[in-house]
Amino acid sequence: METKFIILLLVPLGLQLFGMSFAVLTDHYLQREHRRDMLLIAALLLCLVAQNLLEDHLMQGTRVFARTLTAIAGYSIRPLVLLLFLRIVSPQNSHWLGWLLVGINAAVHLTALFSPICFTITADNSFSRGPLGYTCHGISMLLLLNLMSLTIREYGHDRKQGLWIPLLNALLVVAAMAADTLLTVSLPISFLTVTMVSCCVFYYIWLHQQFVRRHERDLMAEQRIQIMMTQIQPHFLYNTLSTIQALCAIDPAKAVEITGKFSSYLRQNLNTLEFPGMISFEKELEHTRSYADIEMVRFPNIRVEYAIEDSGFSVPPLTVQPIVENAIRHGVRIREEGIIRVSAYQTEEGHEILISDNGVGFDVQTLGQNEGTHIGLKNVQERIETMCGGSVTVESRIDEGTRVTIFIPESEAGQ
Repeated sequence: METKFIILLLVPLGLQLFGMSFAVLTDHYLQREHRRDMLLIAALLLCLVAQNLLEDHLMQGTRVFARTLTAIAGYSIRPLVLLLFLRIVSPQNSHWLGWLLVGINAAVHLTALFSPICFTITADNSFSRGPLGYTCHGISMLLLLNLMSLTIREYGHDRKQGLWIPLLNALLVVAAMAADTLLTVSLPISFLTVTMVSCCVFYYIWLHQQFVRRHERDLMAEQRIQIMMTQIQPHFLYNTLSTIQALCAIDPAKAVEITGKFSSYLRQNLNTLEFPGMISFEKELEHTRSYADIEMVRFPNIRVEYAIEDSGFSVPPLTVQPIVENAIRHGVRIREEGIIRVSAYQTEEGHEILISDNGVGFDVQTLGQNEGTHIGLKNVQERIETMCGGSVTVESRIDEGTRVTIFIPESEAGQ
């Protein structure tokens, strides 16, 4: 019966450790140091399970020295697992104090070889705790509190509702520690060992989610830089400054107006680097007007019209302006009378923005293939999908024009 019970315990524990190890090896979001520490954690947990089984077996005999060594190993492993998680959560810190505590814990328990000050295995093979017998418990609690503190500091600003997972893990570990201390039930594998295995798996899964989100944020930050660089094209800067210079001589008032719009345009592009979230559609529309007004001075044959019935929602920055710029640069500029129309209206499901033009059009199948022509439109499409779960639909016909429809779901529009 006992053998069956042990197997029932070992199978789920082994599957969890194997599954976690396989996931770690194939996890592209883990840095090499993190992957090494996670695999080391899995190995230590496996050793801890083996240690529990060996100590349970040695309890049946009279091999006091072997059981003492086994107990020392078990008490030394537990705080080390917590320290390795500390390294993963906060790799920029040296954690020298944690290493010192782990070393002190191991040294204190090694005294069991020659002194009863920590614990001793008596001649009749029973366990007796000494004055320092709770050293592992105390040091583990300090490391666990530090781990929770660093977890909240590193990831608490992201999605606070997700912090219940590591906090629940910490509570379960404390509860299992108390159960092993207070209950007199003799089990081949302790409550704490079983709990540590499961909690480490869940904590790794939670950490993986945080690494994925951080990776996505880094990609978005890099993309914002690319977007800004694609928007502030040197030829646009030079041509706008030349236009302002010419207006200073023939229409100073107009030159002042265009200078203000040009300043607003540049400021919004630069603000995009510092503002990672959504902005109001009204602010994006203001930025679009600044850009369009400058271009309409440079190209008197184009006209940008607006039909805004809905503006009380949010969009990713640089959403409408790059599409209008695309329409001017590659669509309507060569027309005798180029017209771009920006519309916004509310639907039952959310909000829609429509940018249409009577330009030369293009083959939609080539969208994203040409690195220079429609990169702004492709970037908008990716950010709308990633940041707010929306969509961008592009319809275009050669020599007839282009329609770009942006959909923002109602659930995301106010964020």
